[in-house]
Amino acid sequence: MKRSEINCVYRKARACLERTGWVLPPRPRWDITDFGLGKYGEVGLALVNLAEEPEYCEKLMYSMRNQVTPMHAHRKKKEDIICRSGRLAIEVWEGDPRQTGRGVTFRLKRNGEYGEVSSGEVLHLAAGERVTLEPGAYHSFWAESDECVLGEVSTANDDLKDNFFVDPDIGRYPEIEEDEQPLARLIREHR
Repeated sequence: MKRSEINCVYRKARACLERTGWVLPPRPRWDITDFGLGKYGEVGLALVNLAEEPEYCEKLMYSMRNQVTPMHAHRKKKEDIICRSGRLAIEVWEGDPRQTGRGVTFRLKRNGEYGEVSSGEVLHLAAGERVTLEPGAYHSFWAESDECVLGEVSTANDDLKDNFFVDPDIGRYPEIEEDEQPLARLIREHR
């Protein structure tokens, strides 16, 4: 990604978070990614890590209409994905979609209650609604509104070793082309 594109996304995400009443911590840790595919408007996500502790993690995320976070799962991480503002769609699978039959049912917690869902089903979340994803549950999500603020509360987070994407071309942290000064340092630049 070009730094100018990252800066543009940063400005949009920050403005949306402010409009929706989110106050960020004094030194927020930003992550803006196109997953190495070079088409942020179609496949991408802006994230702000609010808490990174050995036991748990909390994030805010910003997504634009129809912008997909690609299908993936986590080996260890259990997470709640929460629609904080706007509308969110999330496609869920019991296991790897390349090996799990569409329609295979499994239990999933939605808004604190377990229910049955089908692999490949798309759940639609309004502001305040959440789904709980166990390790190994594949999922992809996108905003159905012009902008969407998502929350994530999870067990310990390791973006380098715990994300498994269906698309083998996906890279969690894309290379950055420096074409202007950064407005914020990204998580990978702190490492």
